[in-house]
Amino acid sequence: MKSIEFEQGWSVMETGVAKLSRILEELPEPPFLPEEYMNQYTTIYNMCIQKPPLDYSQQLYDKYSEVIATYNKDTVLPSLRNKFDEYMLKELVKRWGNNKVLVRWLSRFFDYLDRYYIPRRALPSLNVAGMKSFCDMVYQEVQSKAKDAVLALIHKEREGQQIDRALLKNVIDVYVGNGMGQMEKYEEDFESFFLEDTASYYSCKASKWIQGDSCPDYMLKSEECLKKEKERVSHYLHVATEPKLIEKVQNELLVVVAKRLIENENSGCRALLRDDKMGDLSRMYRLYHPILLGLDPVADLFKQHVTAEGNALIKQAADAATNQAASSGGVQVQDQVLIRKLIELHDKYMVYVEECFQQHSLFHKALKEAFEVFCNKPVAGASSAEILATYCDNILKKGGGTEKLRDEALEETLEKVVKLLVYISDKDLFAEFYRKKQARRLLFDRSGSEDLEKSILLKFKELLGGQFTSKMEGMVTDITLAKDNQISFEEYLSTNTNTKLGIDLTVTVLTTGFWPSYKTSDLNLPSEMVNCIEAFKAFYATKTKHRRLSWIYSLGTCHISGKFDQKTIELIVSTYQAAVLLLFNNTERLTYTEILEQLNLSHEDLVRLLHSLSCLKYKILTKEPMSRSISKTDTFEFNAKFTDKMRRIKVPLPPMDERKKVIEDVDKDRRYAIDAALVRIMKSRKVLGHQQLVSECVEHLSKMFKPDIKLIKKRIEDLISREYLERDSENPNNFKYLA
Repeated sequence: MKSIEFEQGWSVMETGVAKLSRILEELPEPPFLPEEYMNQYTTIYNMCIQKPPLDYSQQLYDKYSEVIATYNKDTVLPSLRNKFDEYMLKELVKRWGNNKVLVRWLSRFFDYLDRYYIPRRALPSLNVAGMKSFCDMVYQEVQSKAKDAVLALIHKEREGQQIDRALLKNVIDVYVGNGMGQMEKYEEDFESFFLEDTASYYSCKASKWIQGDSCPDYMLKSEECLKKEKERVSHYLHVATEPKLIEKVQNELLVVVAKRLIENENSGCRALLRDDKMGDLSRMYRLYHPILLGLDPVADLFKQHVTAEGNALIKQAADAATNQAASSGGVQVQDQVLIRKLIELHDKYMVYVEECFQQHSLFHKALKEAFEVFCNKPVAGASSAEILATYCDNILKKGGGTEKLRDEALEETLEKVVKLLVYISDKDLFAEFYRKKQARRLLFDRSGSEDLEKSILLKFKELLGGQFTSKMEGMVTDITLAKDNQISFEEYLSTNTNTKLGIDLTVTVLTTGFWPSYKTSDLNLPSEMVNCIEAFKAFYATKTKHRRLSWIYSLGTCHISGKFDQKTIELIVSTYQAAVLLLFNNTERLTYTEILEQLNLSHEDLVRLLHSLSCLKYKILTKEPMSRSISKTDTFEFNAKFTDKMRRIKVPLPPMDERKKVIEDVDKDRRYAIDAALVRIMKSRKVLGHQQLVSECVEHLSKMFKPDIKLIKKRIEDLISREYLERDSENPNNFKYLA
């Protein structure tokens, strides 16, 4: 092959370069024919494979860069320097496109260099060299003016004018493309200025809007702005800009003005909650949810609002209780109204948490903390634990008490009651009150439904564990077994003809550990009752020989016939009352002392019984002298003239205040619980500091009650005295476990 001199070969290449330039400038020029393309490629090829010194690879590589630089200098830059604003942007986009075409075609002509020469010498590829030339000569000169022009167009669009979005997208591509695969140029030369301009723009808007707009109107505008900025990214900005852009807009429109906006007295969060503006609250959540700590002030105001409403209900109930204290049962009725209103309040704001605040944990926590504040306040001396237990008792009784709910609503109501129990700190106190009332329902056949009794216990169990409900479940089981036992007893009586009681007897056998403790006494029963008890003992001995019966007369009920002058009236009385009345079958008049000796009762018990029979509504006995109190010198006589319009009456005993005993029992149990927790902690840790021991003890017990710190300290001292723990001789604030 004949050797080719550089000037000779380059003259062929110049023809191709000139033709390519004319095509790019849209001058009349036919497209490249395959023969022309092959001629250009072959010429380069031949000039590169010649042996030195005729191997012109380096000279051709330099010429490649020179051709592009000359085109940029002589053609591209002059075309951009005499154009401004949008026209300059259009020209820039055009020239960037032409540059890519120029580089692509020249790279084809010089392809042999890319494949063989450039890799061996570790030089920039033809594409990189071509793009770098445009970047260094053209982009660096015009990027700042282009940035200003783009920002001006975006400002116009933000103000509602129509702009050429496709043009902006292409200009952004110029910034990204000149980064040669990196984002620095886009970020430094455009994005940083764009974000700064955005912050300035929305700062002005926020200052103007916050002065004249209500909170809902301001949020509507902010939401619309955020929506449009996201659209802006999707139409022409780089996708990486979106999080930075949204953060800027959020900061200026929402974060900077957050306090003024959310706490706006007339239309802020409090007003929206007060006026039930759920749509606006949902918008507030949507706007502030993506912002770090943005929801904290909203949740705090939500908590304050719910707390205020709850406190108002507590005060209302306390005032009503005070006003109606003189009315019988007035306080209890108000308690029931209070729980119902608290349930309604909880239902209302759970809807807010679920729908407006999308179940966000922050608002669940706020609602919980708010309810914990007012749900643990006493009303008219009654603790919240007692009030809730009374409410449960009321709806579980036959007929639903004052809460006459349909069967399908009872289950739902119980579910809501259990939700309220979550907020009560003294759950052990609730359990004791509930158990006392449950016992009376079961023993006196006042329970409306066994299924509902089991249902609520299952809910308690799911919430607080099996230990919380074990005794309650045992009571329900006992009543079921007692019914079967009674059937067996009746069968026993029918088969044993020698056993004739003369009266109907129903006995309920209870397991001691499950039921509340009841007062027992060695009451001298009338002979009729003694025969009944002996018969049941004989029957029970056939069932088991390992259980001892202990009779609780205070829970017994008797139906006796009172034969008065006008008519016979059935009297429903307690076992103690019946024992008193039956004494008058054999005598007309008895002194206080005679009754006391015959029945073997305490003075306090007998005073209560005689008061119920002679001083209250139903005066079955007459007392001398007449008075409202019982003294040891009184004499009692059967009142044969007593009458009533009813044929059956229940003679009530004066109510006993069981609250004090319940609280005392719970306090005693708490001391045991604290002791057990302290020993359990120390047994696992062996050595522990005072502060940590106290805090761990509180944490262990907080599920059932909030232990008093002073009481914990007393129990620690007691455990030391009982040699379960000892103080560290070197550090008195540390305790050691003694095995």
